[in-house]
This record gives sequence, C-alpha cells and structure tokens, in this order.
Amino acid sequence: MEIYLNGESKSVADNLTISNLIEDLSLENKRFAVEINLDIIPRSQFEQFTLKDQDKVEIVQAIGGG
Repeated sequence: MEIYLNGESKSVADNLTISNLIEDLSLENKRFAVEINLDIIPRSQFEQFTLKDQDKVEIVQAIGGG
C-alpha cells in the first residue's frame, strides 16, 4: 500500500503498525511525535494503530540544542 511519509509517497506492507514503521525507519529510542492525517497519535497507541492506504504520516524528531 502507499502512504505519504513527511510529504513523500512511500510503499509499505499492508497492516503496518506505527511501531513497525518506526522500526523500519530505525527511529527506536529517539524522541519524536507521530501525526496521522492531522491527528497526533500517543506513543501508547503505536502498537495497535494500523496504517491505511493513503494515510498522511508526519514524523517530527525532537532535536536538542541551544
């Protein structure tokens, strides 16, 4: 299926969860927020939240600095 990840089309497996996507992107143990179709998804829902075809996914990483 196709999703839009940070504005770019990306082919992913059917029934992919947010947790699976995070693993595929090697973002485990990083600080970030995930938005699906303009809704922020709490980290507690990453395991259960299954992406659908044409979902618009935004992943924003927190970057420290001063």
